[in-house]
Amino acid sequence: MKNIMFIAAPAAGKGTQAELVVQKYGIPHISTGDILREISKEDSEIGNYVAETLSSGKLVKDEITYQLIEDRLKKDDCKNGYIIDGFPRNIDQAYEYDRILEKLGYEVGNVIYINVDKNTLEKRITGRRICEDCNTIYNINDKNSSPQVESICDNCGGKLYQRSDDNLESFQTRYNTYEEKTAPIIEHYKKQGVLKEIDGNDSVENIFKKIDEIIRD
Repeated sequence: MKNIMFIAAPAAGKGTQAELVVQKYGIPHISTGDILREISKEDSEIGNYVAETLSSGKLVKDEITYQLIEDRLKKDDCKNGYIIDGFPRNIDQAYEYDRILEKLGYEVGNVIYINVDKNTLEKRITGRRICEDCNTIYNINDKNSSPQVESICDNCGGKLYQRSDDNLESFQTRYNTYEEKTAPIIEHYKKQGVLKEIDGNDSVENIFKKIDEIIRD
């Protein structure tokens, strides 16, 4: 099993596909966000620093993130493959990730770029509605995933709400940041010959089939 990295724009379905891979192959899903949240609970110098930084809405220093990722990847459950999530976010982090992997004797594995056109992403973001009781997610811009009754959850009858950042302005900002930061990363892994691009405009099931083919190749 090769290590796996997903690259995808906001609302491209990266998290959903990562969970499907975890369910089928049982490899760990390494999320930088989860690592930081976990370390922030520790009563230590680094734990207190991370907790204060996260609560203030600021970004944790890169060197701290690098060390935490390296420590996590050293654990035994990563020896047979893992999914890295939320890292690297820019080209400098990609270079540092290469150095970490070289130090640990790991290969980058498969870098899977889920390519979804901007209009589709915009509809997914602005149409997303979530049940406040059972957290089921709907999309009013897609007839296949819209609720049967407007603003009411099909599963439990709970009220559906829209996240405050699921709006056009917020999406545009996040998308622009993604394009600016991620384009160099895509080119970086393309040059290494490890980038696999798939069409993310398809159904969840079909996208996973393509990802599964890459993993099993």
